[in-house]
Amino acid sequence: MAQAQGFGRRYIKAFFKGFFVAVPVTVTFLDRVACVARVEGASMQPSLNPGGRQASDVVLLNHWSIRNYDVQRGDIVSLVPFELR
Repeated sequence: MAQAQGFGRRYIKAFFKGFFVAVPVTVTFLDRVACVARVEGASMQPSLNPGGRQASDVVLLNHWSIRNYDVQRGDIVSLVPFELR
């Protein structure tokens, strides 16, 4: 029984170590490199969501290209509103 408790503690400790490493890495990746977004509605037709479908398209937002100013003609750029307080 004592050996099972030791195994359980080791398992929980390893889980939390992995969790506290994985969460910051994931958040940094999604903030700095790329993230996935859903496009809904008619605002981007016919490029995205063609034919007036009710389904939404999923796109990859590449943050890395914007940081390097690697934007070219024909690229779709997504802007996030900025509020001054």
